[in-house]
Amino acid sequence: MPKIIHTVAEWRALRAGFRASRQAVGFVPTMGALHPGHGSLLVRAKQDCPVVLASVFVNPTQFDDKWDYENYPRMLDTDCDLMDRSGVDYVLAPSAAEMYPNGTRYLVGETQFSRELCGAHRPGHFDGVLTVVMKLLQIADAERAYFGEKDQQQLQLIKGMCTAFFLPTEIVPCPTIREADGLAMSSRNARLSPAERALAPTFNRVLRSAPDATQARAQLEAAGFVVDYVEDREGIRYGAVRLGKTRLIDNVAS
Repeated sequence: MPKIIHTVAEWRALRAGFRASRQAVGFVPTMGALHPGHGSLLVRAKQDCPVVLASVFVNPTQFDDKWDYENYPRMLDTDCDLMDRSGVDYVLAPSAAEMYPNGTRYLVGETQFSRELCGAHRPGHFDGVLTVVMKLLQIADAERAYFGEKDQQQLQLIKGMCTAFFLPTEIVPCPTIREADGLAMSSRNARLSPAERALAPTFNRVLRSAPDATQARAQLEAAGFVVDYVEDREGIRYGAVRLGKTRLIDNVAS
Protein backbone atom coordinates (compact mmCIF):
# COMPACT_ATOMS: atom_id res chain seq x y z
CA MET A 1 0.00 0.00 0.00
CA PRO A 2 1.20 3.55 -0.62
CA LYS A 3 2.50 5.50 2.34
CA ILE A 4 0.05 8.19 3.49
CA ILE A 5 1.51 11.60 4.28
CA HIS A 6 -0.43 14.35 6.02
CA THR A 7 2.02 17.25 6.16
CA VAL A 8 4.04 19.31 3.73
CA ALA A 9 7.16 18.94 5.86
CA GLU A 10 7.04 15.14 5.72
CA TRP A 11 6.81 15.09 1.93
CA ARG A 12 9.56 17.68 1.50
CA ALA A 13 11.93 15.55 3.57
CA LEU A 14 11.21 12.59 1.30
CA ARG A 15 11.44 14.71 -1.85
CA ALA A 16 14.93 15.88 -0.92
CA GLY A 17 16.09 12.27 -0.89
CA PHE A 18 14.59 11.54 -4.32
CA ARG A 19 16.23 14.63 -5.75
CA ALA A 20 19.59 13.62 -4.29
CA SER A 21 19.26 10.16 -5.88
CA ARG A 22 18.02 11.67 -9.18
CA GLN A 23 14.66 9.88 -9.05
CA ALA A 24 11.99 11.75 -11.00
CA VAL A 25 8.60 12.22 -9.35
CA GLY A 26 5.28 12.00 -11.17
CA PHE A 27 2.36 13.74 -9.46
CA VAL A 28 -1.39 13.15 -9.81
CA PRO A 29 -3.58 15.61 -7.86
CA THR A 30 -7.09 14.36 -7.05
CA MET A 31 -10.05 15.06 -4.79
CA GLY A 32 -10.47 11.35 -4.11
CA ALA A 33 -13.47 9.17 -4.94
CA LEU A 34 -11.23 7.61 -7.55
CA HIS A 35 -12.44 5.73 -10.64
CA PRO A 36 -10.67 4.14 -13.64
CA GLY A 37 -10.21 7.57 -15.20
CA HIS A 38 -7.98 8.53 -12.28
CA GLY A 39 -6.40 5.10 -12.52
CA SER A 40 -5.27 5.85 -16.08
CA LEU A 41 -3.46 8.97 -14.86
CA LEU A 42 -1.75 7.02 -12.08
CA VAL A 43 -0.65 4.26 -14.44
CA ARG A 44 0.72 6.81 -16.92
CA ALA A 45 2.66 8.52 -14.12
CA LYS A 46 4.17 5.17 -13.08
CA GLN A 47 5.18 4.44 -16.66
CA ASP A 48 7.03 7.77 -16.84
CA CYS A 49 8.51 8.16 -13.36
CA PRO A 50 10.13 5.88 -10.76
CA VAL A 51 8.32 7.66 -7.90
CA VAL A 52 4.60 8.50 -8.00
CA LEU A 53 2.88 10.85 -5.58
CA ALA A 54 -0.90 11.28 -5.61
CA SER A 55 -2.82 13.77 -3.52
CA VAL A 56 -6.31 13.40 -2.07
CA PHE A 57 -7.73 16.73 -0.98
CA VAL A 58 -11.33 17.92 -1.30
CA ASN A 59 -10.57 21.56 -1.91
CA PRO A 60 -13.14 23.84 -0.24
CA THR A 61 -12.25 26.96 -2.23
CA GLN A 62 -13.40 25.58 -5.59
CA PHE A 63 -16.95 24.73 -4.55
CA ASP A 64 -19.60 27.35 -5.24
CA ASP A 65 -22.27 25.03 -3.80
CA LYS A 66 -22.04 24.16 -0.09
CA TRP A 67 -24.21 21.05 -0.63
CA ASP A 68 -21.81 19.84 -3.33
CA TYR A 69 -18.79 20.25 -1.04
CA GLU A 70 -20.41 18.61 1.98
CA ASN A 71 -21.67 15.66 -0.06
CA TYR A 72 -18.56 15.08 -2.15
CA PRO A 73 -17.60 11.44 -1.49
CA ARG A 74 -14.65 10.88 0.83
CA MET A 75 -13.28 7.32 0.79
CA LEU A 76 -9.54 7.38 1.39
CA ASP A 77 -9.23 3.65 2.21
CA THR A 78 -10.93 2.63 -1.05
CA ASP A 79 -8.89 5.20 -2.96
CA CYS A 80 -5.67 3.75 -1.56
CA ASP A 81 -6.64 0.30 -2.84
CA LEU A 82 -6.88 1.62 -6.41
CA MET A 83 -3.68 3.61 -5.99
CA ASP A 84 -1.88 0.54 -4.73
CA ARG A 85 -2.94 -1.40 -7.83
CA SER A 86 -1.79 1.50 -10.01
CA GLY A 87 1.70 1.67 -8.52
CA VAL A 88 1.41 4.82 -6.40
CA ASP A 89 4.18 5.13 -3.84
CA TYR A 90 2.97 8.04 -1.69
CA VAL A 91 -0.36 9.72 -0.98
CA LEU A 92 -0.51 13.30 0.26
CA ALA A 93 -3.74 13.67 2.24
CA PRO A 94 -3.48 17.05 3.99
CA SER A 95 -6.04 18.82 6.13
CA ALA A 96 -7.61 22.11 5.06
CA ALA A 97 -5.59 23.84 7.80
CA GLU A 98 -2.38 22.40 6.35
CA MET A 99 -3.23 23.60 2.85
CA TYR A 100 -4.63 26.99 3.88
CA PRO A 101 -2.61 28.15 6.92
CA ASN A 102 -3.52 31.76 6.10
CA GLY A 103 -7.11 31.01 5.18
CA THR A 104 -7.99 32.54 1.83
CA ARG A 105 -5.96 35.76 2.13
CA TYR A 106 -3.82 34.65 -0.81
CA LEU A 107 -5.45 33.41 -4.00
CA VAL A 108 -4.39 32.78 -7.60
CA GLY A 109 -6.66 34.09 -10.32
CA GLU A 110 -6.97 34.40 -14.09
CA THR A 111 -8.91 37.25 -15.64
CA GLN A 112 -10.19 35.98 -19.00
CA PHE A 113 -10.83 32.30 -19.80
CA SER A 114 -11.64 31.45 -16.16
CA ARG A 115 -14.64 33.81 -16.34
CA GLU A 116 -16.13 31.97 -19.31
CA LEU A 117 -17.81 28.57 -19.86
CA CYS A 118 -17.83 26.89 -16.42
CA GLY A 119 -16.47 30.05 -14.84
CA ALA A 120 -19.53 32.03 -15.92
CA HIS A 121 -21.79 29.59 -14.09
CA ARG A 122 -19.56 28.91 -11.06
CA PRO A 123 -18.17 32.25 -9.81
CA GLY A 124 -14.82 31.84 -8.08
CA HIS A 125 -14.50 28.17 -9.01
CA PHE A 126 -11.34 28.49 -11.06
CA ASP A 127 -9.72 30.84 -8.56
CA GLY A 128 -10.05 27.97 -6.09
CA VAL A 129 -8.76 25.42 -8.61
CA LEU A 130 -5.73 27.48 -9.64
CA THR A 131 -4.92 28.35 -6.03
CA VAL A 132 -4.91 24.76 -4.83
CA VAL A 133 -3.07 23.48 -7.91
CA MET A 134 -0.41 26.14 -7.47
CA LYS A 135 0.01 25.06 -3.84
CA LEU A 136 0.11 21.36 -4.72
CA LEU A 137 2.61 21.83 -7.54
CA GLN A 138 4.86 23.82 -5.23
CA ILE A 139 4.60 21.15 -2.54
CA ALA A 140 5.05 18.14 -4.83
CA ASP A 141 8.02 19.66 -6.68
CA ALA A 142 7.50 16.97 -9.32
CA GLU A 143 9.04 16.67 -12.73
CA ARG A 144 5.63 15.88 -14.26
CA ALA A 145 2.00 16.31 -13.23
CA TYR A 146 -0.91 14.50 -14.91
CA PHE A 147 -4.36 15.93 -15.63
CA GLY A 148 -7.34 14.51 -17.53
CA GLU A 149 -8.66 16.08 -20.71
CA LYS A 150 -12.27 15.71 -19.51
CA ASP A 151 -11.72 18.91 -17.52
CA GLN A 152 -10.43 20.66 -20.64
CA GLN A 153 -10.99 24.23 -19.47
CA GLN A 154 -9.26 23.46 -16.19
CA LEU A 155 -6.37 21.83 -18.06
CA GLN A 156 -5.88 24.87 -20.30
CA LEU A 157 -5.95 27.24 -17.32
CA ILE A 158 -3.42 25.14 -15.38
CA LYS A 159 -1.07 24.98 -18.37
CA GLY A 160 -1.39 28.75 -18.79
CA MET A 161 -0.72 29.36 -15.10
CA CYS A 162 2.44 27.24 -15.18
CA THR A 163 3.70 29.17 -18.18
CA ALA A 164 2.83 32.55 -16.68
CA PHE A 165 4.54 31.81 -13.37
CA PHE A 166 7.52 29.89 -14.81
CA LEU A 167 6.70 26.70 -12.93
CA PRO A 168 9.12 23.92 -13.92
CA THR A 169 6.69 20.99 -13.66
CA GLU A 170 5.64 19.57 -17.03
CA ILE A 171 1.85 19.32 -17.34
CA VAL A 172 0.93 16.04 -19.07
CA PRO A 173 -2.61 15.84 -20.57
CA CYS A 174 -4.25 12.39 -20.53
CA PRO A 175 -7.26 11.24 -22.60
CA THR A 176 -10.79 11.16 -21.18
CA ILE A 177 -11.79 7.68 -19.99
CA ARG A 178 -15.41 6.78 -20.72
CA GLU A 179 -17.97 4.20 -19.72
CA ALA A 180 -18.98 1.70 -22.39
CA ASP A 181 -21.98 3.89 -23.26
CA GLY A 182 -19.81 7.00 -23.78
CA LEU A 183 -20.43 8.83 -20.50
CA ALA A 184 -17.22 10.46 -19.29
CA MET A 185 -16.12 8.89 -16.02
CA SER A 186 -16.60 11.19 -13.04
CA SER A 187 -16.85 10.82 -9.29
CA ARG A 188 -20.17 12.65 -9.50
CA ASN A 189 -21.74 9.96 -11.72
CA ALA A 190 -22.43 7.92 -8.57
CA ARG A 191 -24.98 10.55 -7.54
CA LEU A 192 -27.17 9.98 -10.59
CA SER A 193 -30.45 8.18 -10.01
CA PRO A 194 -31.09 5.11 -12.23
CA ALA A 195 -33.25 7.21 -14.57
CA GLU A 196 -30.66 10.00 -14.71
CA ARG A 197 -27.87 7.50 -15.33
CA ALA A 198 -29.82 6.03 -18.24
CA LEU A 199 -30.20 9.49 -19.78
CA ALA A 200 -26.68 10.73 -19.08
CA PRO A 201 -24.92 9.15 -22.13
CA THR A 202 -27.16 11.23 -24.39
CA PHE A 203 -25.03 14.21 -23.37
CA ASN A 204 -21.92 12.93 -25.13
CA ARG A 205 -23.86 11.56 -28.10
CA VAL A 206 -25.47 14.94 -28.78
CA LEU A 207 -22.19 16.83 -28.37
CA ARG A 208 -20.65 14.55 -31.00
CA SER A 209 -23.53 14.44 -33.48
CA ALA A 210 -25.15 17.88 -33.48
CA PRO A 211 -24.10 20.04 -36.44
CA ASP A 212 -23.50 23.11 -34.26
CA ALA A 213 -23.60 24.25 -30.65
CA THR A 214 -27.03 25.88 -30.94
CA GLN A 215 -28.65 22.68 -32.15
CA ALA A 216 -26.78 20.64 -29.55
CA ARG A 217 -28.23 22.83 -26.81
CA ALA A 218 -31.73 22.51 -28.21
CA GLN A 219 -31.47 18.72 -28.47
CA LEU A 220 -30.17 18.39 -24.91
CA GLU A 221 -32.94 20.57 -23.51
CA ALA A 222 -35.53 18.57 -25.43
CA ALA A 223 -34.08 15.38 -23.93
CA GLY A 224 -34.54 16.69 -20.38
CA PHE A 225 -31.17 18.22 -19.48
CA VAL A 226 -30.78 21.64 -17.88
CA VAL A 227 -28.04 23.15 -20.05
CA ASP A 228 -25.50 25.55 -18.58
CA TYR A 229 -23.73 25.98 -21.91
CA VAL A 230 -22.66 24.37 -25.16
CA GLU A 231 -20.00 26.31 -27.07
CA ASP A 232 -17.59 25.63 -29.93
CA ARG A 233 -14.12 27.11 -29.43
CA GLU A 234 -10.90 26.51 -31.34
CA GLY A 235 -11.88 23.04 -32.53
CA ILE A 236 -13.41 21.90 -29.22
CA ARG A 237 -17.09 21.67 -28.31
CA TYR A 238 -17.49 22.31 -24.59
CA GLY A 239 -20.65 21.45 -22.68
CA ALA A 240 -22.04 21.46 -19.17
CA VAL A 241 -25.46 20.15 -18.14
CA ARG A 242 -27.39 19.28 -15.02
CA LEU A 243 -29.45 16.20 -14.18
CA GLY A 244 -31.17 16.74 -10.86
CA LYS A 245 -28.47 17.92 -8.45
CA THR A 246 -25.63 16.48 -10.52
CA ARG A 247 -23.61 18.64 -12.90
CA LEU A 248 -21.87 16.91 -15.81
CA ILE A 249 -19.19 18.37 -18.09
CA ASP A 250 -17.69 17.02 -21.29
CA ASN A 251 -15.90 18.12 -24.43
CA VAL A 252 -15.38 16.67 -27.89
CA ALA A 253 -13.66 17.69 -31.10
CA SER A 254 -16.01 20.06 -32.95
